[in-house]
Amino acid sequence: MPSPRSPLNRGTRLASVAALAFAASGIAGGASTYDATPDNYRRMLRELRPGDTLALAPGRYAHGLPLHGLGGDPDHPITIAGPAQGPPALFVAERGHNTVSIVDSHDIVVKNLELDGRDLPVDGVKCEGQARYAHHVTLENLSIRRYGNNQQTVGISTKCPAWNWIIRGNTIVGAGTGMYLGNSDGTAPFVAGLIERNLVVDTIGYNLQIKHQIRRPDVPGLPQTSVTTIRHNVFSKAAGGSTDLPRPNVLVGHFPPFGDGVDDRYAIYGNFFYANRDEALFQGEGNIALYSNLFVNPYGDAIHIQPHNDIPKQVDIAFNTVLAERTGIRVVTGMRGSAYRQSVVGNLVFAATPLVGGDQAGNFAGPFADADRYLVQPFGYPGEIDLVPRAPLTSYDAEARNPGRLPDWDRDFNGGPRMPGAIGAYSTAGMNPGWHPALSLMPD
Repeated sequence: MPSPRSPLNRGTRLASVAALAFAASGIAGGASTYDATPDNYRRMLRELRPGDTLALAPGRYAHGLPLHGLGGDPDHPITIAGPAQGPPALFVAERGHNTVSIVDSHDIVVKNLELDGRDLPVDGVKCEGQARYAHHVTLENLSIRRYGNNQQTVGISTKCPAWNWIIRGNTIVGAGTGMYLGNSDGTAPFVAGLIERNLVVDTIGYNLQIKHQIRRPDVPGLPQTSVTTIRHNVFSKAAGGSTDLPRPNVLVGHFPPFGDGVDDRYAIYGNFFYANRDEALFQGEGNIALYSNLFVNPYGDAIHIQPHNDIPKQVDIAFNTVLAERTGIRVVTGMRGSAYRQSVVGNLVFAATPLVGGDQAGNFAGPFADADRYLVQPFGYPGEIDLVPRAPLTSYDAEARNPGRLPDWDRDFNGGPRMPGAIGAYSTAGMNPGWHPALSLMPD
């Protein structure tokens, strides 16, 4: 039975589940916190109303978390939360069922859980393909491990129209694919998302893929124009990955070629991309702003802008620091892509082949082996490397206008003000006043 924490609710809620639902609807404000255990949490899920919180006790939860037909409202989401500290609420996978299953739900928050996939062929969090929608969903501070049965096993997946998701502060280790957002045929768009401060490492395939979109379906509430933001994440494939089906760390697909969403854009900034033995660290097409990131690949290429399911369109690659054993930044547009502008401005690139293609201005390029002449500590393991310039590197040509009111365009990797003409991800020189690149969650 639920155990509401409010003294008022303790006096008014009745003992039976049916009476509980009736009481919840009649209390002013409608927001209550219920204590749940592995024995009763599924029963209690059905009774949650906007503003309610289901507080999960530490323990082993063996029967998944079905969030089906669950609806909060914009000011009063429904929250399902494990303990913020101490022993966790641990959800263990069961065969034939995705661990957190989302169907036709909105305005919900899921946080502070551990998910153990037990190497079974199921996903960690999945917005199911039979759902009509899932919007305004927040996934925060989840630890997702052992979802690596095969490359198609995913840590976080959406397979229906999904919009206004926040995926924040999660750790995904050893999944087949870390996050797979959208459907392979382009019919289940992931729109207006915010993906920030996650750690995704040692996947077989992608750390993150956002699928292309062939059109926006006629679903009430689906945004017509939006920006999907990917910021302050750590993406690494240092432990390798599939050599049969090698994948970049991150791939973003195109937006609809016409109609709603045609002018959508990715804002991708402040991320640390590390290590891929068989593919580039990043690949993208469509409308992309890629700025103030760190790319380090001791084994191969860093950035590929190229046709995939469509073509690169409006692309802005600015203020990144790039170290790559082979190619640093490569822009290949295809015949139709030449009708759009692909700007490559103010990047600091050390690679065997630093820059290929694009409209280049104000970049600083040199051989991979020369990086330590200009950077404090470019070679070493994550946690040891320091990509701050030894001395200021600037150029009058390293100025790029914000292409569309994008967030933090005037900030460097550490979040400090970008100095005029600064080349690369850092505006400071000589000493790093912020976070040193490591395979860990970035601090807030």
